[in-house]
Amino acid sequence: MKLAETYRAASAGVSRFLWSSSVQRVKMLALGQQANEGWGARLIIYFLLSIIAYLYLQPLFYIISTMFKNLNDLLDPTVKWIPRELDFSNLRTAWRGLHYPQAFVHTLTIAFVCSAIQVAVCAMTGYALARLTFPGRGLVTFLVILTFLVPPQITIIPLYVIYSKLGLLDTPFVFIVPALFGQGVRSALFIIIFRQFFRTLPATLEEAAKLDGASAFRLFSRIMLPLARSACLVVFLFSFIWYWNLYYEPSMFLRDHYLPLSISLDRLQEVLTGVPAGGGGEALRKIDPISESPKMAAAFLIIFPPLVLYMFMQRWFVEGIERTGLVE
Repeated sequence: MKLAETYRAASAGVSRFLWSSSVQRVKMLALGQQANEGWGARLIIYFLLSIIAYLYLQPLFYIISTMFKNLNDLLDPTVKWIPRELDFSNLRTAWRGLHYPQAFVHTLTIAFVCSAIQVAVCAMTGYALARLTFPGRGLVTFLVILTFLVPPQITIIPLYVIYSKLGLLDTPFVFIVPALFGQGVRSALFIIIFRQFFRTLPATLEEAAKLDGASAFRLFSRIMLPLARSACLVVFLFSFIWYWNLYYEPSMFLRDHYLPLSISLDRLQEVLTGVPAGGGGEALRKIDPISESPKMAAAFLIIFPPLVLYMFMQRWFVEGIERTGLVE
């Protein structure tokens, strides 16, 4: 009996202590009313986010650190992140090796023109699949999804033959023409994004315009397209980045005269050392330390414009993703 009474008294004391006002205040500060309000929960969240951010930013830190190193710092194992002295000659070498002004104009032309065309064409196609009723709409939607599932390696040979017969090889039209017909890079994904966005809009927005006799194109251009600004921004940025980083298709269709930055980076090894990138392994191992810093400088010059673009458009980009439902 005494043992049971002692246990009950101890349990009551512990319960009173746990439910005391001071303990509740500490608990509220540490955990908060919700999972992310207390300082303890926030500390854990910030710690995990810091690890994730470091994993994503470490390659960028490595590029910036390496492009300012000279050969002595590269060969010195004690120099990890901060070089003993900043060597800006690597940037100048990469600038000349990439033929940066010319390659930059080529890449910007392809990325900007094709992205703008894809926004217009994919928006119209997505609107038609979402709001218009016509025979075979389900079949067209299925074919759009099918084009997204087919890898480009399967269609690259027929496309090369077609472009060769049309005389489009080594010109930007090998990307502009498919974009005009809704077959650009990831066009199927962009059509699906617009389709899902237009399906979320209420039908009452179209009724008044239809009563006034507005055509489908006028309804789309005057009412629906202004409401889809967030979706247009998301599609434009995604398309711009994908065209900017595109390598496989340019390596097949663009040879000598119209080289974008991705192909120029691939040929930088030969420009710097005189040895082709596919040369002997022993030769490449000997010259790798010499060309490592210029290669990192060239990589930085290529990724810098998209980084600047994202820095200025980050807020609208995040809002656009939320409104288009991509996070779901």
